Order: sequence, then C-alpha cells, then structure tokens
Amino acid sequence: MSLFRVERSSDLSAEEAWRRLTDFRAHGRLVPLTRTRLLSPGATGVGTRFVARTGVGRLAFDDPMEVVRWEPPAAGRPGTCLLEKRGRVVLGRAEIRVYGTAGGGSRAVWAEELRVRGVPAVLDPVLALAGRRLFGRAMDGLLGM
Repeated sequence: MSLFRVERSSDLSAEEAWRRLTDFRAHGRLVPLTRTRLLSPGATGVGTRFVARTGVGRLAFDDPMEVVRWEPPAAGRPGTCLLEKRGRVVLGRAEIRVYGTAGGGSRAVWAEELRVRGVPAVLDPVLALAGRRLFGRAMDGLLGM
C-alpha cells in the first residue's frame, strides 16, 4: 500500500480552508484528466458519495469514494474528513484534516493510503511521490496559493 502526506499552511480561516478542501466537485477541476461527479444529493457529510473519473477514453477509470467521517472544524477542534475509496482499480482511504492556527490562519493535512490493482508493491514509492505532487498542486489550487 502506498502512503503519502501533504501539508499546507494558509492565511484562510480553518472554516474557509475546510469548505474549499471538501468541495469535491472542485477537485476534478484541479486534478489533470479528472472529472468529479457527486452521487449524493444534498449537503455534504457522512454518506456523501462521489466518483472521480480519471483518464482519457478507454484508458479511464472510476475512483468511487464515500465520506465515512465528517467533523468540520469548531471551537478549537480540527476538522476531519475521512474518505473510503471503493473502486475496482483504486482502494484505500484519504483523510483531510484542517487545523486553526494562531492569528486566524489554518494548516491543512491530506494523508492517503492507496492501493492500485495490478500495480506491484515495489512501485509504491513511485505512487507516493506522484500522489504528493498531484495532491500538493490540488491543495495549492483549492486554497488559492
């Protein structure tokens, strides 16, 4: 299983950073060759399901996810969103944490455990490097950096 972690600090409040990082539709606009489609109507929270479709033509695959933990930041407590990846190709989990910082800013952490079917474990470091770069750029875009 490939493990990676990306961390960013921002002048945005914890609440605004949380709102931006959990706008799952926006993720598709920032990840190359990816479109995101919400499957759950209504407000985002536990049970929200969505699919990130990545690739071109026949070389595309779906990455279905479900929110299994949803705790927005509040009263000095960090926000935590846990996503389960439940696809045929991509399995694992992603965790988004948003902390308030002194002065009203925030610190965000994206941590992911990822397994891609058909990719041997020897390539886990390559997947982790690609994940750090890809999600680092996505976090930069979502946070307006």
